[in-house]
Amino acid sequence: MLASKFLLTTFLCGYLCLLQCQNSTCFEPVTMGLVVGGLGLAGIYAGVEYIRCIRYECCHPQWIQANFSGLETALHTKLHGQHLVHEIVLRSVRNHVKKVSPKKALVLSFHGWTGSGKNFVSKIIAEHLYVNGLKSRYVHQFIATLHFPHEDLSKIYQDDLRTWIRGNISKCEQSLFIFDEMDKMPPGVVDALKPFIDYHDHVDGKNFRRSIFIFLSNTGGQEITSKAFEFWKNGLERERITMKDMEKLIRLGAFNEKGGLKHSYIIERHLIDFHVPFLPLERRHVKECIKDEMRDQNAILDNDIIERVADELIYYPRSSNTYSTSGCKRISQLLATELEKNL
Repeated sequence: MLASKFLLTTFLCGYLCLLQCQNSTCFEPVTMGLVVGGLGLAGIYAGVEYIRCIRYECCHPQWIQANFSGLETALHTKLHGQHLVHEIVLRSVRNHVKKVSPKKALVLSFHGWTGSGKNFVSKIIAEHLYVNGLKSRYVHQFIATLHFPHEDLSKIYQDDLRTWIRGNISKCEQSLFIFDEMDKMPPGVVDALKPFIDYHDHVDGKNFRRSIFIFLSNTGGQEITSKAFEFWKNGLERERITMKDMEKLIRLGAFNEKGGLKHSYIIERHLIDFHVPFLPLERRHVKECIKDEMRDQNAILDNDIIERVADELIYYPRSSNTYSTSGCKRISQLLATELEKNL
């Protein structure tokens, strides 16, 4: 049925073309035959392609569906203690995706200690832009210690990365690229991305402006924690922390700390649109993560179990035990062990 519509549309377009030329010498006989044959083949190809995209993932609205209300709900209900992330991620992703022709690719750099939610938010973004989420053919993940392990091969990595990005954008302009462990990436490798995230209409005939790049890094984590602890010591709610309080600290930390962004051209040229701070998680946030995990495991919410799992984590600084050293990262394993004890 749907394929028939494609074939009918193609046929009508060709038919109208021929009507325009029926009383003129628009086409010679041979040319006329080629046109008719070409229209037929185009129609068949369109029909076959459409049928294929019903079953298999294609770079098509059927498979790339932005669900902004779902994204907002997921961020507010599943991500705890990160008010700045809620605000920046939702606004930046929504504004970028809604534009038919954005001026450049969207580049987000997530900063903060382990377990604060950087990978989790990347997953949420993918799930609400692509039907197949992280498993989509158009979502690409790089892990520095896996894909770029050797510092002496930086030049080769740069060439490979440029080829890989260019090839994947040619398949789908609306691609998502996630780079994890940026703090462990060899210096200079990330600058291979410069042509693809700068203000260019096209690069080698391809449009990179509709893509999204996300960097995940521990750099700036110390500065973020220090600022959050300063607010805590002064009796101020962490929700009063603003981007103005954080952005310069993160930018300087990322540029100067050892890692893939150190002295990088993309920071120097301000090609990262938003440096997003992930605040360290307090015990109350960890307990919310435990509750989420219990729901995922269809376990009954039990305050005693929640407290015992929270007690298993290590907190810092020693003087106050304010923040979890591993955030919510170990919750799943610790909860599974605790639930096993109660069987």
